[in-house]
Formats: sequence, structure tokens, C-alpha cells
Amino acid sequence: MGVRGGKRCRSNYFVRTNTGQNKTEPEWCRLAIEAEIMANQAASGDVSLSALVSRAERAGRGAPPVERWNPPFCGDIEMRIAADGTWFYKGTPIRREALKRLFSSVLRKDEDGRIYLVTPVEKLGITVEDAPFNAVEMSRQGKEEPVLTFRTDVGDLVEAGPNHPLRFATDTDAAFRPYILVRGRLEARLTRALAYDLADLIEEDAQGFFIRSAGARFDVPLAEEAARS
Repeated sequence: MGVRGGKRCRSNYFVRTNTGQNKTEPEWCRLAIEAEIMANQAASGDVSLSALVSRAERAGRGAPPVERWNPPFCGDIEMRIAADGTWFYKGTPIRREALKRLFSSVLRKDEDGRIYLVTPVEKLGITVEDAPFNAVEMSRQGKEEPVLTFRTDVGDLVEAGPNHPLRFATDTDAAFRPYILVRGRLEARLTRALAYDLADLIEEDAQGFFIRSAGARFDVPLAEEAARS
């Protein structure tokens, strides 16, 4: 199955058996290599909530219940999500967006800090350089009680708030790197352009710098230096 360090696992709905062959080949791995280029460029400028929803293919639809599945670990697969959000299989970019969204729906980050592809019958380790998703669009509704809604590059809609907090990297270079919790322990990193838009929403009071959304307050460390970076 193209995995290392694990025992042989049963096939599932990602896998087909090839007639006349003695092995089972992951269908989605073959598709990843054969897929053609499909563009997925985010629109710039102000974004209305209705426009954002129209571009989120899974709006109103939940991801599979991967948190409830407990399959055996079947080793690591040669899949990598680069820091810029590009997915690779055996060094080849996965350019078919529908396939990328399929993979993203069965990602899970476990307590060990690693991210896996999980189905009811197998768990495969992958490499993630930063966050598994990118937040590519943002809508801001309301002024007195603002609500920030984000669209990810894999079609999730996430409303920043108590259940989906914003987090800010606190590296020594003080760069402004915001993340939002999408589901489970999986986060999306805001693109650089979107981070600039979010920086414009930073407020200040006696307790320091912060951003508000859906009744929640998210403190921004080193916001003054980060906003200038």
C-alpha cells in the first residue's frame, strides 16, 4: 500500500483491488499522480458572507466522524502538506482540488501531535510542515458585536469564536501569524494577505491588544510589532 513501518491493513472505500494483480493499490494515490491542474484562487478585497458561502463546497455538510474511529496504525505514507498549503504524494503535487478536499475530510490530529489520514479501518501518518489548511477568505459581519467567518482552501466555513478560537504564533521574529481552529485539533493558517486584513481589526484596551469575534476575545501578543511586520 505504499506505507512504511506498519502492518498490512484491510482495503476500504479509498482502495480498489486491481484485477490480475496480487496487490491492492490505493486508488486515490493513482489519481493524485494523474490529476490535471485545477485553479483555486481566492478572491481579493471585501468579501460578503453570502459570496463566501457560495465558494465553500462543504458549507452545511459535516466531515466524516473521524474522531470516533479507532482503526489500527498502518504506517506512514509518502504524503506531505507543505507550509504554503501544497499537498504532495511521493514528491508530486496533488493538483486536483476535489481529491485534496477528499483527503482533508479524513484528516485527524491525535494527542501525539501527529496528523493522520483516518478511515474506519486504517490510520496512515503523513507529514505536515505547518498547518494542514489555509484560511483564504474572511467575512466580517456586525460592528458592535463583530463575527469573523473564514473559508479554508478545502471548503470549510469556520466562524471564529469560543468553539473555533484564533491563535497567534509567538516566534522570536514577532511576525504576525494567525491560525484558526477548524475541527478537532486541526488548524488553518491565514494567508499573508488575510493576516494583513485581520491585523487591521486589532483593538487595544487596558489589558492589551485583542481581536473580537462572536462574543469571544482573542489576545494578540506583540501586536504592535506584528502589525508593522
